[in-house]
Amino acid sequence: LVVAKSDSEEYVPKSIFYYLNYRNTAPTTTAAQYVTTNMGLSRLERVIPGTRWLRGYTGQFVVADLIAGITVGLTVLPQGLAYATLAGLEPQYGLYSAFVGGVVYALLGGCREVTIGPTALLSLMTSRHTGYGGESGPQLAILLCFLSGVVELLMAVLRLGALVDLISLPVTVGFTSATALIIGASQLKALLGIRGGSGSGFASTVRTVVEKMPEARVADSVLGIVSIIVLLAMRKLKDIKTPPEATKGRRILGFVFWLTATARNALVVLVTSFVAFYYDQRGERPFILTGTVKSGIPDFQLPPFSTVLPAGGGINGTSPVQLGFIGMIEELGASIALVPIIAVLGNVAISKAFGGSGINPTRELVALSLSNICGSFFSSFPVTGSFSRSAVNHASGVKTPIGGIYTGALVLLALGVLTPYFQYIPKAALSAVIISAVIFMIEYEVIRPLWRCSKRELIPGAVTFVLSLIVGVELGLLAGVLTDLAFVVYRTARPLLTVSVAGTSLGTQYILIRPNHSLIYFPAVEWVRNVTSKAIKQHGNIPVVFDCRLVNEFDYTAATGLQMLRKELEKKKIPLIVYGSSSEVRKLLQETLKSSLLEVTNDDELEALLQELSAADGGGKHELREVVTPLLSPDRAPPIAEIEE
Repeated sequence: LVVAKSDSEEYVPKSIFYYLNYRNTAPTTTAAQYVTTNMGLSRLERVIPGTRWLRGYTGQFVVADLIAGITVGLTVLPQGLAYATLAGLEPQYGLYSAFVGGVVYALLGGCREVTIGPTALLSLMTSRHTGYGGESGPQLAILLCFLSGVVELLMAVLRLGALVDLISLPVTVGFTSATALIIGASQLKALLGIRGGSGSGFASTVRTVVEKMPEARVADSVLGIVSIIVLLAMRKLKDIKTPPEATKGRRILGFVFWLTATARNALVVLVTSFVAFYYDQRGERPFILTGTVKSGIPDFQLPPFSTVLPAGGGINGTSPVQLGFIGMIEELGASIALVPIIAVLGNVAISKAFGGSGINPTRELVALSLSNICGSFFSSFPVTGSFSRSAVNHASGVKTPIGGIYTGALVLLALGVLTPYFQYIPKAALSAVIISAVIFMIEYEVIRPLWRCSKRELIPGAVTFVLSLIVGVELGLLAGVLTDLAFVVYRTARPLLTVSVAGTSLGTQYILIRPNHSLIYFPAVEWVRNVTSKAIKQHGNIPVVFDCRLVNEFDYTAATGLQMLRKELEKKKIPLIVYGSSSEVRKLLQETLKSSLLEVTNDDELEALLQELSAADGGGKHELREVVTPLLSPDRAPPIAEIEE
């Protein structure tokens, strides 16, 4: 790659940089072509990275991106309408949220498969602030989108994308599984045609559905349940593989199966809408319909910084309440921080899944943040990458992120032309689309390997899952993260110590204490002292050898604690020997303990020192030895007969 451009050293760093990004280009692009094309970047390409995709953008790429963009559009149209309903907004807001993100990400993003738009999880979190009625719901949702983008941009500037690493896989699984159940429960009323009644949590929602089950409408229930069955059956069509040696007819049939499985949401919504339209023309309304969907492209305007709650104030809680910017922030509360974190977590996970290690997390953060900020000017609620639509994009053979622009164009076309027909979409069909999507968010398959290999990791996942269902997803996620961090702190404060009695070839016995942890920090000081005291009580006043071969780092407090332990043992005329410390640990010990500690680096030195101590006066004081012998090889087992405690 370096030689492909020039032998000059000035090209080496840049060529390596492009090699890291080359894996995200189209498969037909060779490495040499990529370097030759991209070595000299224009100013526009440095400011807007997505314009690099236009270099060498052939007609083949146009066709591939167009097909992928339309395919993803057929998925996002019904999902957008459904997710807007889930968020407590009118259906058109789902389409408003579906076109800006794709365009922004195409200009700034680095993974061609990622599609930005509304998701079930963010819709659920938005719904917590849209229940007051009137214009307050959309205004709070739009402001939440804007503030989420601002927070994500700050995370990018401060390089805080690593914060998502604090959320472990079990916590993520517990969170998404609980969210899937909450979303599914919230759609049961629409699925069964139940009117009235509400519940803010999982338990109250299920209780409401059970109490009102006699009021369920037969037509809506049948339509909803049949739609779910059909969607799940059509989803299986994508698993039918076409063998490489198949005939032309078999390949065409395989393509039809794949296209049917990919566009299943759009097909179900289309068919059920035709059924509803047919009955409407006969003057019948057996289904609860979506209703009028506002047509046209949303106006470009600033996000709202004030709103009026039509209910919630006064003595009886029914008087309108004027909320300024500060009042809206207080209403949104923790969602201002939690929504961006969840959005970043999902988007980074998707980017890594499809783009691998070549993805720049900061660049992804910038693209996601500007997708939300720009989207808020077009009445969008919070958006992020969608795994299901990104998978469709990948399977459709997308070549560049420009496919997202074609998806956005299709959404705009639908807003301008198709919205009059959206009013015939049955709500039961949209609920079926959501339920059939979130079913697969319940990741129960990780329970068995965790139970077999690491039961401890099940605890934070279980805490997250249970509390998310009982008290809400925000507190559930926070409790799961804190539980995980508590285990991390506990492992630091209580490192695993192997205690054994060993002997030299000359028969001198000693207590060997071996930390199986690479870090010894201040919380572990008392633990190490207590373990040492118990070992002496059990095995007698014989020398104590502290094996530091696995320890890479001490802090000052831990080193001081080791000094206190040495003084305690000295009173009992028991020598403390440090075995095989690294250069960093040795330097800290020398600065902290000066010449008051015995140290050896290998078995020969240890045996010689123990022999010397056994022959010397027990009350003598020994100077710190100068270490010149190399440390033991990691794969060489020490010739010490160990007796487990």
